[in-house]
Amino acid sequence: MSLDVVLRYRTRRPWAPGPATLRRWARLAAGHHKGELGIRVVGQREGRQLNERWRGRACATNVLSFPAAPELGGRQIGDIVVCAPVVAREAREQGKALAAHWAHMIVHGTLHLIGFDHLRARDAKRMEGCERRLLARIGIADPYGG
Repeated sequence: MSLDVVLRYRTRRPWAPGPATLRRWARLAAGHHKGELGIRVVGQREGRQLNERWRGRACATNVLSFPAAPELGGRQIGDIVVCAPVVAREAREQGKALAAHWAHMIVHGTLHLIGFDHLRARDAKRMEGCERRLLARIGIADPYGG
């Protein structure tokens, strides 16, 4: 069994990578984990609605991760929702290549699904280090500028 990545595009604007690329980045971050991971690419409105419902913030965010409930015992690892307009805006504002920022968001979201977090400084340092190593493997510079 491998990692199946199920994609759903609710928008491709302003730009979203194709399915093969998103799958490659998710599998890179998931490592040896097997099962099913969902990626949903959304627009501003849906991104805002989801962020408000699940995080209580009335604005769209770049990536949301929804881990599957382990007690359900299925193959599902969880779902990632990426807001294409937010990722595009952030890449522009931060002077990053759009594809590089997308890769970072997919890696970041996938790491959340397999147990990484950044609520405490120690955990953030560990997660960011993992992101740096994974992105470097595909030729993407340190997303944190270090």
